[in-house]
Amino acid sequence: MFIDIHVHSRKKPIIWRGKYYYTSPEKLIERYDKLGIEKGVLLPGISPECSHQIGSTDEMLEICEMYPERFIPFCNIDPRAVNNSPFAPIDELLFIYKERGCKGIGEVTANLPITHPLYLNFFRCVEKVGFPLTFHIAPQLGNFYGIYDEPGLEYCLNMFPNLIFLGHSQPFWAEIGEMEKPYDRYGYPNYPIKKEGVVPKLMRKYPNLYGDLSAGSGYNALARDLNYAVEFLNEFCDRLFFGTDICAPDTPTPLVDLLLKLKEEGKISETIFNKIARENAIKLLKLEE
Repeated sequence: MFIDIHVHSRKKPIIWRGKYYYTSPEKLIERYDKLGIEKGVLLPGISPECSHQIGSTDEMLEICEMYPERFIPFCNIDPRAVNNSPFAPIDELLFIYKERGCKGIGEVTANLPITHPLYLNFFRCVEKVGFPLTFHIAPQLGNFYGIYDEPGLEYCLNMFPNLIFLGHSQPFWAEIGEMEKPYDRYGYPNYPIKKEGVVPKLMRKYPNLYGDLSAGSGYNALARDLNYAVEFLNEFCDRLFFGTDICAPDTPTPLVDLLLKLKEEGKISETIFNKIARENAIKLLKLEE
């Protein structure tokens, strides 16, 4: 029923002081079977800003080799890689990962401005290879993981028109509506959407901006105002993707029930539901070739 565009796992569970940071692929498959999820895109975490989430591309490829029917590999490279240069040939590494079966890159989290020369070189290389890119937005520089995008996301969407950007995280989805307070980017605004925010405006203007609906941030973007959510899902149904962002074994997955509810109540059609739930992922990642 679903293909998960955004999930994390490690070959062995990562536990620290009784807290799970990552679940094993076996436990994740158990969750998937209960939720009706066919397969998921495994995202490595490699940037030092999120050191508790370090998981290499090679490890994700190994998991996918163990369970090829259930997992799809993305690779990940920090934009500071290969001598921390704005001229680094990162595309050479990306082509190697593409040959090994990776279908995209992400979750990109290095805490640098999105228009930093290292990121511009990175985006150029990813565009050259033809990967979609899943990015995590941070609300500030320092003490956060994720790209600092203000005010440069539109600049990059325009500069790299053939690069598909999959938007994700609280700061990204907070701007589905016009924010009442600047610090709303740090969390989960719960007020109705009175005016459209930056996200739908940019998606309307730039066909290379897509939406990763995973995690509490994607769910909150829809659940905070279901009337607007229905409009948004219908308008951008070809560029929105179901996701969970499961890390620990008990990570909540409220988007499953929300999308099913909207379909069962007739607020979104079966066609729209299927596109968001799985068909867009099949098309983007070329899973049926």
